[in-house]
Amino acid sequence: MRRFLKWFFRGLIILGLIILCLALWKREELTRLMAVNSLFSEDKIVMNFSHMDAAFLTVDVPRGDGPKSELPKGPDADLPAMTQQWIKDRSVTSLLVLQGGQIVHESYHLGTSPEDRRISWSMAKSYLSALMGILVAEGEIASLDDQVTTYAPLLKGSAYSGATIRNVLQMESGITFNEDYLDYDSDINRMGRVLALGGTLDGFAASLKGRDNDPGTDWQYVSIDTHVIGMVIRGATGRDIPSLLSEKIIQPLGLEESPYYVTDGEGIAFVLGGLNMRTRDYARFGLMFEQNGRYGDTQIVPSGWVIASTRPSAQTTAEETGYGYQWWIPLGAQDGQFMARGIYGQYIYIDQARDVVIVTTAGDRMFREPGVNDANVAMFRLIAEGL
Repeated sequence: MRRFLKWFFRGLIILGLIILCLALWKREELTRLMAVNSLFSEDKIVMNFSHMDAAFLTVDVPRGDGPKSELPKGPDADLPAMTQQWIKDRSVTSLLVLQGGQIVHESYHLGTSPEDRRISWSMAKSYLSALMGILVAEGEIASLDDQVTTYAPLLKGSAYSGATIRNVLQMESGITFNEDYLDYDSDINRMGRVLALGGTLDGFAASLKGRDNDPGTDWQYVSIDTHVIGMVIRGATGRDIPSLLSEKIIQPLGLEESPYYVTDGEGIAFVLGGLNMRTRDYARFGLMFEQNGRYGDTQIVPSGWVIASTRPSAQTTAEETGYGYQWWIPLGAQDGQFMARGIYGQYIYIDQARDVVIVTTAGDRMFREPGVNDANVAMFRLIAEGL
């Protein structure tokens, strides 16, 4: 019995050492997994959203050596009386309003600052759409009606077989994908854990086999469609997204600081929601689109693409917000009103007729409650109409 206990405890010690070694070996992956599991917790969400590089693998999107473009200060705007209550209710971390290319309001909240590079979430989709428009105009991609597998052969045999580039731009791939952020076992959260543990998002996309509809027959918002757009761009150009985005969009905009992307374990940018930059730099991108793709003396994105991508073309129902090529068109929008939108309250709202751009970042854990998005859009309209 004594000998048995001796060997038993020795075995426990050896097992403990093995577990410790594994924990040290996989320390970074375990740290990222823990970060994912607490990313949206009430006491950490604001800090996390301003410091995603503390928990995830990242890659810079160089701003280049050019001068910073100016966003001149205009006269302070009188915002609607309920603005401060709305900022509090929606856990807004920054609010910036441009009119005529001038800053007429800029404020930061919940301990954040102008220097924070904040997570875009799905606002990043609109950046990728802009890059696609440039590459189509340059002839790198022949047609939006080409199948995605032409440029991303890894997707052959997956649910994306038969889908065109236009289908994924409009979120009409038809694949089965659960985007419920509150469901631990949803596809979007499984994808987050793949990201945290250093897995490959290309492989994750290629592993999807189920379909709810044939491509091009119905609209369903699924973020993995945007990753497929990234695969198409990489396949067509032989280049990575950060360097392309830097060359084609970020450097011409003259940003204040280099943005960065969250990446997977192979260094592939998380293009569907992993872009991080300062609030003023989000405003520069919004201003460029508000001016039909032109910024200063440079036409960055073809004006025809700006028009096509920001008009409702996807097969949403009359009760749903309209959708173009990775841009949202609010219900009841007038011509030239559109927005980039990300979970938890990230927006770039554009009103071309009023020459207004509004950027908000937030840590709104109630963002999915009924009526919240409509109330946010109503606030943006009140601000724009009151200037």
